Amino acid sequence: MHRDLVTDVADAPTRLKPAYPVPYGRPAEAAVKAVMDRVLGYIDRETSTKLIGAAGREQEPDEALAPGSRFASAYRLTSYEWGVTYSGALLAGTVTGDARYTGYVADRLGAVVSAASRYRRQETDPERTPVRQMLAPNRLDDTGAMAAALIKAQRAGVVTEGRTQIDIYLDWISKRQFRLSDGTLARQVPMPSSLWLDDLYMSVPALAQMGALTSERRYFDDAVRQILQFSRRMFVSETGLYRHGWVAGMDPHPSFFWGRANGWAIMATIELLEVLPVDHSGRAAILGQLRAHAAGLARVQSGTGLWHQLLDRPDSYLETSASAMYAYALARAVNRGWLDRRVYAPVAVLAWNAVGTKVNAAGEVEDVCVGTGMAFDPAFYYFRPRHVRAAHGYGPVLLAGAEIIALLRKDAAGPRENLLFR
Repeated sequence: MHRDLVTDVADAPTRLKPAYPVPYGRPAEAAVKAVMDRVLGYIDRETSTKLIGAAGREQEPDEALAPGSRFASAYRLTSYEWGVTYSGALLAGTVTGDARYTGYVADRLGAVVSAASRYRRQETDPERTPVRQMLAPNRLDDTGAMAAALIKAQRAGVVTEGRTQIDIYLDWISKRQFRLSDGTLARQVPMPSSLWLDDLYMSVPALAQMGALTSERRYFDDAVRQILQFSRRMFVSETGLYRHGWVAGMDPHPSFFWGRANGWAIMATIELLEVLPVDHSGRAAILGQLRAHAAGLARVQSGTGLWHQLLDRPDSYLETSASAMYAYALARAVNRGWLDRRVYAPVAVLAWNAVGTKVNAAGEVEDVCVGTGMAFDPAFYYFRPRHVRAAHGYGPVLLAGAEIIALLRKDAAGPRENLLFR
């Protein structure tokens, strides 16, 4: 039946185009990878594995490693931030098939594993090496993210050495890190018996990957215990968000919902579910926790697609690293069927579109909060500086881009009603 054209001038405003502050709609796979490639170019330029001796001379490959040497890198190649970057590059290589990403991991992660092994054989004082965190770890920050990346790289055949290093990392996490009486991993700073939400990522992915590597159930059991016992103390069900810190005996307990800490938590949950045996007794509870957290995060996403530094306080700044973490975690959960695609795929893609605008032409990730301790007042979080040298942004952007590409491919192959942004 023919329908007459609407001529009422009142209809004209409905044809106005929205003024979206960031790109809106389904991104092209090539555009996503272009952002990732800029990041790869940047980290490749800024992370040389050349060893420079104390006298400023580059060490020859076959000579003994001198005490006081350092890598000619702008970033610490053994830090937890770079552990996330290695994991991100591994996933990027797997999804895109671009060997430059896996080559980056093989070169950088292989170099630090080799250096640690050589210094260990030489019995060099760990404090006089650039790999102290590998030789003599003394906290979860030194161990978890790097251990998870190294195990993934070994399982993928990208790095073939390093089992001794893996065992050193897991010995710290499993046996030497301070724990509460119920086995929850904890710290003694800034106050005794403190939980830092960040520590879920600094422990759970490594435990989960070790379980996958060895098939020893105890690692999976410990990883599940950490998620559930942290959640019991730190997840605020009314908001669907985690507080950043918890200290035994505080009553009432302050709740500051820091963005990146919630990113560490949801990424740890995703990493555990990825390898947790389907018959594990804790799997249903972990899956339920993921869904409760995802719902809370979706409720506080800003209209730009990014999330705020303090998630429930929209007058705090929009922060990139946390937003990339959520884009990755939600997209992966959708791709694995753990979250409803219709609900969360648009959340993840909108987040990626916004994150992509924060990667500049040089490949630097902008508006990333610098390293942050735990505090119990809002000003501490509101005024944490942002800087492109904050290492926390690079791995999450690679993880997010890779998983968004996987999501776009699944969407294109599916029924029409699943298409994003109709």
